[in-house]
Amino acid sequence: MVRDGYYYGFALIAVSVIVYLLTGHWGWAVLPLLLAVFFLWFFRDPERTIPQGEGLVVSPADGKLTAIERIMTPSGERLRLSIFLSVFDVHVNRSPISGVLREVRYQKGLYLNALDPASADKNEQNLAVLDSPEGHEVAFKQIAGLLARRIVFQPKAGDYLERGERVGMIKFGSRVDVLLPVYAELRVKKGDRVQGGSTVLAQLAAFTEDPILAELEVETLV
Repeated sequence: MVRDGYYYGFALIAVSVIVYLLTGHWGWAVLPLLLAVFFLWFFRDPERTIPQGEGLVVSPADGKLTAIERIMTPSGERLRLSIFLSVFDVHVNRSPISGVLREVRYQKGLYLNALDPASADKNEQNLAVLDSPEGHEVAFKQIAGLLARRIVFQPKAGDYLERGERVGMIKFGSRVDVLLPVYAELRVKKGDRVQGGSTVLAQLAAFTEDPILAELEVETLV
């Protein structure tokens, strides 16, 4: 479990006990007790089996794959996979590949619904860019959602991360985007449910022109 779960959970259990002692009725103490159970469950951090193999990209988050599209970024064309996390999903985030963390860029912003396409640019977010030993660049972006009010990211630029390594979390509903080279060979499709650290999103190999990817819409990422 993430440490925050103990803080929230035990604090609310203490509140529940105090309310009972002051009122003599458990009825008033039920709400903080239920909230304590919710927080202890929400901040769960299950162990995952990390897939082994050259060039594999794993999901950095649990959730539903809501979009796969080609976009234009300042660094060139990229393939973007968007993962929506509801309050029922595990919110611990993991590194999608092994490599050096070249850049970390945090941006304050709004708290639009994570399903809103505008949230990718306007919401509070944290971008992490990784360089693999094979020379591939993979980035992922933690995006705060309608309920989220804090993004946690522990590693610093220059750190070496292992595939599937825990890197932080987004508290409550949110979204995580993965930016891949356009030659990435996808192993998932829109609508799939993925698990952080264990679901393989793609494989990075030699350049390939996939006719399915070629039909994806290209949009400008501001």
